Amino acid sequence: MIPMDLSVSTRTVWRYDGERLSEQADPIAKESPLTIRLDGEEFATIVCTPSDMEDMVFGFLASEGVIHEANEVTGLQLNASRGFADVTLLYPERGKLMDHSKRVIGSCCGKSRQFYLRSDVRTAKTVMSRSHITPDECLALIRQLQDGSDVFRQTGGVHNAALCSREKLLVTRTDIGRHNALDKVYGHCLRERVSMKDAAIAFSGRVSSEVLLKTAKMGIGILLSKSAPTDLALELADDLGITVIGFIRGSTFNVYSHPERLA
Repeated sequence: MIPMDLSVSTRTVWRYDGERLSEQADPIAKESPLTIRLDGEEFATIVCTPSDMEDMVFGFLASEGVIHEANEVTGLQLNASRGFADVTLLYPERGKLMDHSKRVIGSCCGKSRQFYLRSDVRTAKTVMSRSHITPDECLALIRQLQDGSDVFRQTGGVHNAALCSREKLLVTRTDIGRHNALDKVYGHCLRERVSMKDAAIAFSGRVSSEVLLKTAKMGIGILLSKSAPTDLALELADDLGITVIGFIRGSTFNVYSHPERLA
């Protein structure tokens, strides 16, 4: 029997084993739309994994600059089965200042460069964190991220992000969208008042410019990934003071920016 949760469904597939097709049940990563409405007005529709949805809403709104603290959301009614999150804001004018034109945010490609250079960069701050990390700690944290990824092992179809100390993963979230996984981590930290001071992010996916900007908005100075960064992400990392360490595999990795944080 395949273990089930909100992130996984099952489907009958026909697997070819090199000789013949055989029918079997296979775990599939779930994908669902979530429309966020701010004080009754549609703000955005996110395509995401239907788990940790409250964290998703808080983290997304924080990443967009609509909220800065969890208490700026005065009400949240989540109807996961219908795919709606109705949010009441302490400062509703922030949402109204943004022209989102009922945009849909996909599960993998993120927003267009034109949009986030206009809005996201405005809210990103230079990271002044004095955190440090050793090579062995980098390798160990990525191993922990991979070892703890039950949904990925079942489906092969999700990304994982985690807030980390130098020794261990503190908050881990999973989603079909790499940006969503980060937003869920951010949202949990806001809701539960988890300190992000001197923390790092461990990440399973490609380090895109949007991933880099989200990390900057969280005030985190070290971003670890088993995958590669893009050139625009590294330009932003240089400017925003973030250490990007990528291609963490086995006992090797590349330090792409701000190597002074590697102890």
